[in-house]
Amino acid sequence: MIETLKPFTLSDRTGESLDVPTDRPTLLCFLKDDCPTCQIALPILDAFHRAYGEHIDIIAIDQSDPSDGGVYVDQKTDITILDDSRCKTAFDYDIETVPTLIFSGEQGIVETSVIGFVKQEWQSLEERLGSASQRAPAEVHWSDLPDWRPGCGSKSLDPAINDRLRAEAEGSPIRSRKIEVAKDDDVFEFMFDQGFSDGLPLVPPTAERVMRMLDGTSRDAQDLVALMPPNMGEVTVEKVAVNAVMAGCRPEYMPVIIACVEAVCTDAFNIHGVMATTMGASPVIVVNGPIRHRLDMNMQLGALGHGNRANATIGRALRLIIRNVGGSTPGGTDRSTLGNPMKFTMCFAEWEERNPWPPLHVERGFNTEDSVVTIFAMTSGPTLIVDQESRDPDQLGGSLGMGLESVFLPKMHLAPVDALLVVCPEHIDTLMQSDYSKERLRRRIQEVTSTPLRDMIVDDRSGTGLKPEQVAKLTEEQLDAPAPKFRNEDYIHIVVAGSDAGKFSAAFHGWATGDIGSTSVSRKIEE
Repeated sequence: MIETLKPFTLSDRTGESLDVPTDRPTLLCFLKDDCPTCQIALPILDAFHRAYGEHIDIIAIDQSDPSDGGVYVDQKTDITILDDSRCKTAFDYDIETVPTLIFSGEQGIVETSVIGFVKQEWQSLEERLGSASQRAPAEVHWSDLPDWRPGCGSKSLDPAINDRLRAEAEGSPIRSRKIEVAKDDDVFEFMFDQGFSDGLPLVPPTAERVMRMLDGTSRDAQDLVALMPPNMGEVTVEKVAVNAVMAGCRPEYMPVIIACVEAVCTDAFNIHGVMATTMGASPVIVVNGPIRHRLDMNMQLGALGHGNRANATIGRALRLIIRNVGGSTPGGTDRSTLGNPMKFTMCFAEWEERNPWPPLHVERGFNTEDSVVTIFAMTSGPTLIVDQESRDPDQLGGSLGMGLESVFLPKMHLAPVDALLVVCPEHIDTLMQSDYSKERLRRRIQEVTSTPLRDMIVDDRSGTGLKPEQVAKLTEEQLDAPAPKFRNEDYIHIVVAGSDAGKFSAAFHGWATGDIGSTSVSRKIEE
């Protein structure tokens, strides 16, 4: 048992702070609202306060969530109730059971303590209080009370809370709950069983690995990066690090992953909608700027595929955070009809040095020397666009446009959907024979995909398209007017990547864009 009261400061229900020890005899009562024995103790404490409160400070240290009202939510009392919902004071006092009562004299020297409810011990405590205050006994109907009731475990012992408190006490930046895996258990199988995995094996996030991952950022481990839908989980820097370890990242990837989390948690990107749609959308990450080289990211041969650690694990880390912190799991809020491989990972860098146009991040308002992530919500891809024959830039531009006809469905034009076109270097060389700009390429795509609205009418080939009631509102002239594939040229996003050899570009097909879906978001990477 402690010999003297440990100093602490807590706030009462009005927000006013109180320092303990005071300059008077004090009875500390550690309680919580969901403990039946604490409910037995409450009326007795009120009686003690009425009898001895003029001479003894009787203070309830409440572990309950204050938003739920606390231990006295259904009762009136004049006892001072201090908020210890973070359980730090209970941890410092090594409280294992509530109720626990600690009585000290004027100098803070502890005279006695009572744990749980044993009637005889509480009656002995009352005698001490009466002697210290020289007052008559409190009005407690002892005969109506049970002889004994066990207490409940202090919330400070809850693993999720205790690990945080221990870490704070030891000065560790790690606050996440530690999970003990039995000696004979397979840790990899354990992580599968716990639902942490995306279906592939994970790297165990030991404290040592998480600490090393945190070295990759200057941000404090407990900084809040964002609230991740659908569960609005708090994504701290530490939780980013934990999932980055599981994904197989290196510490230097941390700033990129943090920027990705910030981007997808914006209202504009709408990650909840992206992951919940039955269309199977998923984030596609494009990295620009100097960080591409520092992380040795792939932007050339096989850039959209396997084989590069940074590309693969950065994208995977983001998806694990969406799953493990946000709570988006297949069959839960992830309702994708078919799913797609991009739900594992899709991240690549733009080959800016092979790009004759302003790179993606500069086009979106950033400086050339900035490192930036841009995230798109895409439902499929990469879909190959093969043209090994065109030698004329307009011919090739036409082929790229026709390759985008299948976004959603060839018959669906002017839909609110975007696309990410990845132009390979050999196709770039062909286009630049006429100094093709991005703007010209977008216009060419819209030109070659323009089809009379009349061809969009529902027919025996497809039930998708303009319905009879829509057609009735249009004139013959309007029906003959050509409609391009995309509602707006801004919906066509263009980057450069791939090997110097091979005339194969590719496209990612988007989900609904704008207010009804997701808008691509760029974030500067703060290193």
